[in-house]
Amino acid sequence: MLLILADDLGHECLGSYGGTSYRTPRLDELARGGMRFERCFAMPMCHPSRLTLLTGRYPFRTHARWGTFPDGELTFGNVLQRAGYATALSGKWQMTLQRKHPDHIARSGFATSAAWDDEGSIYWNPAIRIDGVTREDLRDRYGPDVHTEFLIDFLERERTGPFLAYFPLTLPHREVVHPVPGARLSSYPEMVEEMDRQIGRVLDALERLELRESTIVLFTADNGTPTSVISRLGAREIRGGKSEITDAGTHVPLLASWPGVVPPGSVCGDLIDLSDFMPTLAELAHAEPPAGVTLDGRSFAPQLRGQPGRPRDWVYGGFNGRAFLRDKRWKLTGTGDLFDLERDPDERAPIEELHDTPESAAARARLDAYVRGYFPAQSLA
Repeated sequence: MLLILADDLGHECLGSYGGTSYRTPRLDELARGGMRFERCFAMPMCHPSRLTLLTGRYPFRTHARWGTFPDGELTFGNVLQRAGYATALSGKWQMTLQRKHPDHIARSGFATSAAWDDEGSIYWNPAIRIDGVTREDLRDRYGPDVHTEFLIDFLERERTGPFLAYFPLTLPHREVVHPVPGARLSSYPEMVEEMDRQIGRVLDALERLELRESTIVLFTADNGTPTSVISRLGAREIRGGKSEITDAGTHVPLLASWPGVVPPGSVCGDLIDLSDFMPTLAELAHAEPPAGVTLDGRSFAPQLRGQPGRPRDWVYGGFNGRAFLRDKRWKLTGTGDLFDLERDPDERAPIEELHDTPESAAARARLDAYVRGYFPAQSLA
């Protein structure tokens, strides 16, 4: 299994979703050969998204503060490692500070890792820890190249057995000035294209190692595009919404490819959020999910095989005291604002309860019932 997580990339950035601002040929090829999910949602910021992705649990259950990972929480790395999978992480961990917790990635189920060292350079002259130890021989190297090459080395070593390669990219993130002689600004479009290139290198390695037919590849992102970025999606211009609970801050791509299993060129309209990855990976690996804890996720493994599965009625997202719950059309925020996303996709004008139509009143009541039935203290916080 290969799980790729992009850093700060809304769904509007990919050509397979109708985006026209960036060149993403390898990801567009991945979509043509597999399945594109139309409605995948993340938290609006990286830490709560990554925590939810790893554990299958919403942040209100773990009570994690920014930059922390609660003791005792298990990740999909733990689950698959216990099921006999070789496990690796390469890229951006950002769950705990590695200088304070150098063994945390290993304890979280990833037997080997090459992770950005949180406070040093990400790109040129990168600060990267290999299996918890800071590397001193990376001067004049480009961080994304180091991460990609580490992952390819892992694939070469583990090609004969089941493996989980988790690839939380440091790209595209944002436009970046590279701190090297003659440094220049790399724009956000260039960073998106570099992300696509690095992913292509790993996909090519799977082909070269004759692993492509036996490997499911999943690609998603941790939150929306930075607010400084404006992208075109068809006829629309979309300003990035990272850190906001809007669609622009939380609607992320999800692509899946597995030759012979995932129907090529297929589209799934089911609701998905990042909590669904833990149970999905566990089901695909025939592994037991964590016992004795409540998982908020629901496996979408049947949908990957072209089967109906058990689609969600709603998804949740939140950050810093702001939250929402939404279905395919309607969205209710923690402050009680209701949006009709079919008529108002940019969420410019909430529907006041005083002006509810029978349709919006029914949607409000339905979403409110989900909140009262699922969340503590009947709150979305």
